[in-house]
Amino acid sequence: MNETTSGIIVGLLILIIIEVYLIGRPKRKYETNQISMLVDTSVIMDGRVVDLAKTGFLLGQVIVPKSVLAELQLLADGADHDKRERARLGLDALKELQDTLGTSFTLLADSPKTANGVDEQLISLAKQTGSSILTLDYNLNKVAQVEGVNVLNINELAKSLRMVHLPGDIVTIELTQKGQASDQAVGYLSDGTMVVVEQGKKFIGKSQKVEIIRSLQTDAGKMMFARLTQPNDSQHKSSSRPIGKRDSRTGRANNGADHSQQEARRHGGNNQNQGKSVDRVKRPTKPQANRAHKTSAQREAELIRLVDSQN
Repeated sequence: MNETTSGIIVGLLILIIIEVYLIGRPKRKYETNQISMLVDTSVIMDGRVVDLAKTGFLLGQVIVPKSVLAELQLLADGADHDKRERARLGLDALKELQDTLGTSFTLLADSPKTANGVDEQLISLAKQTGSSILTLDYNLNKVAQVEGVNVLNINELAKSLRMVHLPGDIVTIELTQKGQASDQAVGYLSDGTMVVVEQGKKFIGKSQKVEIIRSLQTDAGKMMFARLTQPNDSQHKSSSRPIGKRDSRTGRANNGADHSQQEARRHGGNNQNQGKSVDRVKRPTKPQANRAHKTSAQREAELIRLVDSQN
């Protein structure tokens, strides 16, 4: 009897100890172990974050502060037409992002109005929550890096995922403008890479298949040089004479040249007399100015300046 009572007491003590341990044990902080990112206005208005979420590459908790939502609503009600349209599309993208992510989407109730601006509010929230900032804003990117906050930039992700084109690859691009040289044309790949096409000036405004020759890395990015894969139309024009009817006696074709020779023999006397009396006057040729031919290095330097000016 005493042994049974002692066993029960020991069992109860063990249960009490286990319960006290479970209650007193610190809870696991999922928030600190889970990746979280704060989204700013520029990313929402851009819209590509929705496609990124649909592909499953947007991992972790996506947090949209209410201060960002308030700024987006302010732009949607503003007087600037372009910003107003982009902000309204951003509101639609935000709703689609919420539906796509489900529980991974959080609308954070922070202060809608801040004295230091939304960017400072984002940096402060990122420090408090240990989150990264997902942005396309260049200035916010630099300031956050100085503040020690991790920044995720969709543009940098897109650049790292660009397709690598090697010499010999065939691509189809639309030639939009003329290049530095008189015969060059300029087009752009889908990722924005500038392509200079030799002998492509007369195809401006059309899409052409070109072969990549080489690439050049500049401070503004990469640019490529290419040539047309299809020969010029002038090389395909037929230079043959029109074929006339065949002579029934000789079996040879009577073309325009034979006919003109027969007419010349028939009226040969008159033509010769007239030809002797007519003096041919040669037109004076205009002296052409000596144009300095640009080297390939000079052309590349001008193209680099063109790319830098466009960025």
